[in-house]
Amino acid sequence: MKAQKVAFVCLHGSAKSLIAAEYFNRVAREKSLPLRATTAGPEPDAEVPPNVIAGMKSRGIDVHAYRPTLIAADQLKDADLIVSFACDAGRKLAPGKAEERWDDCPAVSDDFDVAWKFITSRVETLVDRLSARQSAKQSAK
Repeated sequence: MKAQKVAFVCLHGSAKSLIAAEYFNRVAREKSLPLRATTAGPEPDAEVPPNVIAGMKSRGIDVHAYRPTLIAADQLKDADLIVSFACDAGRKLAPGKAEERWDDCPAVSDDFDVAWKFITSRVETLVDRLSARQSAKQSAK
């Protein structure tokens, strides 16, 4: 079965979308689900902010070596869903792709823990929904 791909997009590709993608991939691995996520942004930071590195590390996710990447249309062509954090790049580069907007996410720079709770809660709901959809497709075959 082909893995479903979710492309998380935020302006700098170094905080909200990175937290979402890393947590999404961890949950998918733990549940042995054929799901994977990527992260990128139209104005990528040179590096991941220190508060994100520290916050992620305290939750068992090491992103210190990660370098934010510039979003590009070819990254999105095989995405099944684009999840955008107050950023229109995904829609502009891949018009017609399914998109969710998580624009109400709190700023990671204001309070990592508040943003973490928001993002991980949304990610868990998304993983459950995608997993249920895959199970329904398998049952229908």
